[in-house]
This record gives sequence, C-alpha cells and structure tokens, in this order.
Amino acid sequence: MRGYTQDKEEYLKRLRRIEGQIRGLARMVENDEYCIDVLTQVSAATKGLQSVSLGLLDEHLKHCVAEAMNEGGEAADEKVREASDAIARLVRS
Repeated sequence: MRGYTQDKEEYLKRLRRIEGQIRGLARMVENDEYCIDVLTQVSAATKGLQSVSLGLLDEHLKHCVAEAMNEGGEAADEKVREASDAIARLVRS
C-alpha cells in the first residue's frame, strides 16, 4: 500500500482538474487568446501540479520514510536519499 492510497480519489480528482486546465490551455493557444490570459492559466495549472507534488511528498515522508526509519538500516538510508532527491527536483522546477 502506498502512502497516498487513502487519498487516491482526491489526488485523481485534482489531476483530472489539471488535465482539463491543460486542454483549455491548448484551446486558448489554438484560438490565439491574449498572451497574459494564457500565462495566467499556465500559472494556475503549475500551482495545481505543485500542490499535488507537495501532497505526495508529505504522504511519502509520513508513510514510506517513517516506516523505513523504524526498520532502520540500508532501507532507511535509501528512502531518505529518495526523498532528498525528490525535494531537490521540486525545488529546481
């Protein structure tokens, strides 16, 4: 079981909303909408993805990393390394 399994439907709902925003962005570009309006929608979609990312990271830390830390050893080191790498990717994006 993954850490986000309990909230899976909520994550799927948010991702579907973002998917709709992306389709809307494509229509805006196809229709030659005003640049600032398109950029505003890009910002909204980006914030939505960031929100999902932060939620998944929080769940990963609470469940996967915490469980590995309780077990200790190499598995714990690997989970912490994975989490650190994920944080670094999110900060760079």
